Amino acid sequence: MSDSLPPSSITLTRPDDWHLHLRDGAVLRDVLPHTARQFARAIVMPNLKPPVTTVALAKAYYERIMAVLPSDLKFEPLMTLYLTDNTAPEEIKRAVDCSFVHGVKLYPAGATTNSDAGVTNLKHCMTTLEMMQAEGLPLLIHGEVTDGDIDLFDREAVFIEKILIPLRKQLPALKVVFEHITTYQAADYVREADGPIAATITAHHLLYNRNAIFKGGIRPHYYCLPVLKREIHRQALLKAAGSGNPRFFLGTDSAPHAKGLKEHACGCAGCYTALHAMELYAQAFEEMGALNKLEAFASFHGPDFYGLPRNQDQITIERSPWHIPEELPMAETTVVPLDAGQLLQWKFVG
Repeated sequence: MSDSLPPSSITLTRPDDWHLHLRDGAVLRDVLPHTARQFARAIVMPNLKPPVTTVALAKAYYERIMAVLPSDLKFEPLMTLYLTDNTAPEEIKRAVDCSFVHGVKLYPAGATTNSDAGVTNLKHCMTTLEMMQAEGLPLLIHGEVTDGDIDLFDREAVFIEKILIPLRKQLPALKVVFEHITTYQAADYVREADGPIAATITAHHLLYNRNAIFKGGIRPHYYCLPVLKREIHRQALLKAAGSGNPRFFLGTDSAPHAKGLKEHACGCAGCYTALHAMELYAQAFEEMGALNKLEAFASFHGPDFYGLPRNQDQITIERSPWHIPEELPMAETTVVPLDAGQLLQWKFVG
C-alpha cells in the first residue's frame, strides 16, 4: 500500500482483537457477530459476574461463545483467567496445559467494570506470577492505581511508577501486555523497557481526547476507563501505533453496555466499537498518514507476541462513506456504537 495517493480500498491479512468484552447470555449472542465478521480471534476478557477465575470456568465460557457463533462465521475466542488474591499457581499450570487459555488478567480491585474481585495487593499473587513467568503465560494488565487521592487522569502514569516498574524488576522475564494504554508515559515505557512487554491501543484513544466527553454537554458514550486523556497523550498513541514497532498492536476494548446504563446518573464505562472497529482504526491511521502500517499493527504484532500463527486469509475495507447506526439491538435493550449517527469514510466489505 502507498500513501502517495489516497487508496480507494485496503486489503490486509485478517486481524485479531487482543482485548475484547463479549459479556454473556443474550448480550453475548447479539454482540459476537460484530467482532467475528472482522476478526479471526480475540482475547476475551474474564470480568463476568461471577468472574472467570479457573480453567473450568474458562472452558464453560468458551463453549457458550461457540454455541452462539453464527454458522457462517469462523472465529476463535482466546480465553483468559481473572487474577485474584487467591489464584493458585496450580491453576496456572492447568491453564498452560490446556489449549484455550492464553493469558491472565490483572484488574486492580475497583479499577473498572466488574473488577471488585480484583487484586488488592500484588504481594498476594507473587507465587502465582512467578509460575506465570516460568511457564511463559502472559499477564494482561489494566494499568491504573485506584487510590482515592490520585487524580483520575494520573492513575496510569502512577501505576507505571508504583506498580509496573517494581513488578518487572522483580520478575523481568514475565510476559506483560499493558492493555489499552492512554498516556505518553505508557507509550514511552513500553517502547523503551527491557524484557517481554507489549501494549494494546484502542481506536477511541487514537481518535479522541478528553474533550470528546464534554462536547456540548456530557457525552456518556465516549466515557471509558482508562478515561480519554489530553491531546498530547493522543498524539503519543498515534505515534506509537503508526511507528511499526512490534510492541504495539490492536485491542479494541469494545465494551457493550445497555443504552440506559450508559445514559444514566452513574453511567457505565466503556465504548462499543465492535461493529466498526477496523473502519475506525483505518480512520485513525489515515489521519496520521500511516495506512501502510495498519496491517502490521492489526494483523502481525499481536500473534507474534502471543506466539500464535498469523492468519492466512484477508479482509478488505473500502472508501465508502456510511452513517453509523444510532443504536443496535442487544438482548432486550439496545447498545449505542461509538460515533453513532456520524459519517464514517471507510467500510468493511469482507
